[in-house]
Amino acid sequence: MDVPAPPVRKTGTTTLFRAVKSTRPAEPRAFHAPTRNEVLPVEFTPLDPPAPILEQTGVYLPYRPSRLVFTTAGEHPTALVESVAMGSIPAPVPHHVPRLPERTVADRLLSASQLETVVYAGDAWTQMLPGKFRPSKEGVGLELADDGREYRKGFFLGDGTGAGKGRQIAACILDNWLQGRRRHIWITKNEPLLEDARRDWTALGGMSADIQPLTNWKIDEVVKLDQGVIFVTYPALRSARSDHTRLKQLIDWAREDFDGVIAFDEAHEMGGVAGGEGALGAKKGSQQGICGVLLQNHLPRARVLYASATGASDVNNLAYAVRLGLWGPETAFADREQFISGIRKGGIAAMELVARDLKATGLYMARALSFAGVEYDILKHALTPDQIKIYDTYADAWGIIHRNMEQALELTGVVDVLENATLNSGAKASARSRFESTKQRFFGQVLLSLKLPTVIAAVEEHLTDGKSVVLQLVTTAESILNRRLGELSPDERADLEIDLSPREFL
Repeated sequence: MDVPAPPVRKTGTTTLFRAVKSTRPAEPRAFHAPTRNEVLPVEFTPLDPPAPILEQTGVYLPYRPSRLVFTTAGEHPTALVESVAMGSIPAPVPHHVPRLPERTVADRLLSASQLETVVYAGDAWTQMLPGKFRPSKEGVGLELADDGREYRKGFFLGDGTGAGKGRQIAACILDNWLQGRRRHIWITKNEPLLEDARRDWTALGGMSADIQPLTNWKIDEVVKLDQGVIFVTYPALRSARSDHTRLKQLIDWAREDFDGVIAFDEAHEMGGVAGGEGALGAKKGSQQGICGVLLQNHLPRARVLYASATGASDVNNLAYAVRLGLWGPETAFADREQFISGIRKGGIAAMELVARDLKATGLYMARALSFAGVEYDILKHALTPDQIKIYDTYADAWGIIHRNMEQALELTGVVDVLENATLNSGAKASARSRFESTKQRFFGQVLLSLKLPTVIAAVEEHLTDGKSVVLQLVTTAESILNRRLGELSPDERADLEIDLSPREFL
């Protein structure tokens, strides 16, 4: 409806704002009523028996929620599939009913597959692991204790790229946020993903300021945030200085009764928590994996959400998933060590059974984008005589460097040329390793640059035909660029001249 603009009141005093001449709008301003966006239950119909299995294509089945039919939710923008092994097992009938803003469902901000995750994660978080536990005094285990505490079950989201794991994490947090739980923790791989987290959160109706990185506070400060989502990276989680650690800082902020969501995005970053056999023999557990498990152990009521497309590729990588009930009371394995040992003997087939059992209990989902209808064509580049000459020249140059390096090892006392003996095997191995890795990166960039004439010609041809072109950039030299920029003075920054070509490796 149209409302006339209020008359401008004239005064005898000239203010800073009145010093600028303003003109009255020619047309009255339009008033728009706010969009209806109430928080409502997400309506769905449970299916018993489950939905029929769709026609198999190769080793995949077209994905559909096996136990739910949503009233208003739309399909995922791109068709999803799941493996035949996973698709043949229906999930249980869930009972959790999420409460989300009306437009989240009505405007298709979440697809039916993404809403299904919110339903099953919420359902898993209403359950507790069998038995009572307390954290072990040594290590990262949980010990059965009559005077211990109950631990809430977790949920594992194993979707691949394109299924929208970030949006699903944000939706799970929002469901709990609107139920009054206003403290949550979002852990991921690196700092740049903060903007991705904020993008997914604001897309569903949250505010960007709701998500605050833990690095906003010094490591020895008390985190003063009454409500919000603390964003922390795995490297930051393991960091420590003197007697202060980020892990303790986070636990102190959450407090023991914390019942919000702990989202472990890219959860495979904790994969080495149990250690194991490496290329050079036995290795200790990774520090960031240990910190991730300790965080779970100290917050028993937390709603833990693991998200990783490669989390179950190796049984050792499931060692951090202490909230899935894979070992302990009422299972076939007394502890984590027995679980890892037993499943490792069964190989990939045993891992597949673990995934199927988790889905059957409503604790796991793994979907991937369908590539039905996608065609592949290899674009070949034929090296020109000039390019071959360039490559051969570089190869000769690296041969000179190699010979000089061997002489340098002799001059620096790493190798005794008289007795043909190695005096410092560690230094020799390090020098040769650095040499070979640098050489590989150098020729990787050279080969990439040699292909570009053919790539650019193909791109121009497709654009002329009115087609869209998507280029995947790998090895963007961002870390080298940041390092070079950090070394520059203000004067050098004003007249920027940085070399990030293969010559830099030489």
